[in-house]
Amino acid sequence: MTDTNTGGGLTDGLDELARELDREHVFHSWSAQANPSTLVIASGRGSRVWDHAGHEYLDFSSQLVNVNIGHQHPSVVQAIREQAELLTTIAPSTVNLARGEAAKRIVGHAPSGFRKVFFTNGGADANENAIRMARLHTGRDKVLSTYRSYHGNTGAAIVSTGDWRRIPNEFARGHVHFFGPYLYRSEFWATTPEQESERALQHLRRVIEAEGPSSIAAVLLETIPGTAGILMPPPGYLAGVRELCDRHGILLILDEVMAGFGRTGRWFAFDGSGVRPDLITFAKGVNSGYVPVGGVIISDPIAATFDDRVFPGGLTYSGHPLAMASIVAALDAMESEGIVENARDIGATVIGPALAELAERHAAIGEVRGEGVFWAIELVADPATREPLPAAAMGRLKSALVERGLLPFVQDNRIHVVPPCVVTADEVADAMAIYDDVLRTALEGEG
Repeated sequence: MTDTNTGGGLTDGLDELARELDREHVFHSWSAQANPSTLVIASGRGSRVWDHAGHEYLDFSSQLVNVNIGHQHPSVVQAIREQAELLTTIAPSTVNLARGEAAKRIVGHAPSGFRKVFFTNGGADANENAIRMARLHTGRDKVLSTYRSYHGNTGAAIVSTGDWRRIPNEFARGHVHFFGPYLYRSEFWATTPEQESERALQHLRRVIEAEGPSSIAAVLLETIPGTAGILMPPPGYLAGVRELCDRHGILLILDEVMAGFGRTGRWFAFDGSGVRPDLITFAKGVNSGYVPVGGVIISDPIAATFDDRVFPGGLTYSGHPLAMASIVAALDAMESEGIVENARDIGATVIGPALAELAERHAAIGEVRGEGVFWAIELVADPATREPLPAAAMGRLKSALVERGLLPFVQDNRIHVVPPCVVTADEVADAMAIYDDVLRTALEGEG
């Protein structure tokens, strides 16, 4: 942890005040409330953040894998400030220039045949509304999604989610889950990416047949499952899903909430795959979370369904002017500054090779995978059996990384290496040295 404290006791006091107020009054998500975090973040810039006392951290979590453009990008901050001085809020039923400009920029990066955007407050309600559109457009009910997935914490989105968070929240109807591809822990006894793709598609084919194709409105997929492990789709998988959907009149919704807007080194993770979805959901990287926002990019045939038919959905803050201004500024800066290209290049030439070297030095690393600034280190207790590293050891690793000045994204038995798209080669080198040291010291006696 870098200490840049120049303020003495006054700033230290602000950190303690923040902790006291948090303990007394803040109820945290996905947490047991008796053991709150004590980490204070007061400000940041680029790939670094610091507390009030000036203790500095490399942010290799991008918070929740959303600060793609980095912290406090001056153009985005300025755009929010200027919009706030002009108009802070307006009803979604009105016409607003910032909203139109934001939508224009978003569809400019989508495939042809997408001209409309429905704005939401975040990724969960983006998926919620995409599901609603699919059901209304097709007249069908069921939505298929994978067990290894996360789609958000609203009614249908959390039930579409496959991980444990779905189970205490299963109050929505019409959801079916299936296994997607994950060669390192294959459900299909596959030994090659091609086998994994073929067998995973056969499994999905049988699920569709067993559920009744005419009852299925949509298949909802994260293009690259993020929280579930940054699971890169094997060759032909996405195209195979598209073909199955086309065969049965099923819509394909691609969830690009985490993977979109530069994270993979492409504007959308599906770019270059040859696959065209019917609905695209987004949030996070579209404005790096500076103001809450998400949305659904709607293909023309689905948008036309609601030309003369009311779409029964909406949010008070849909297309909020401050969020719209932040989108315009963020996407313009990403284009003019080559930020997406930086993510692509640094992933291919710096992060990927560095993680491969790290895996050679540490037997606890079972696999590294990813692209752009979207990588996972999968940790195992036994390389032969691939038994996941236990939670206690992962907890020690997480604490040790923070102590050494790196904010990690830790999920199950994995460390996700997900810095902002603006990360530099020197910052990657600093992070890799910390990972290396922590894996060497914090896991002594493991196995």
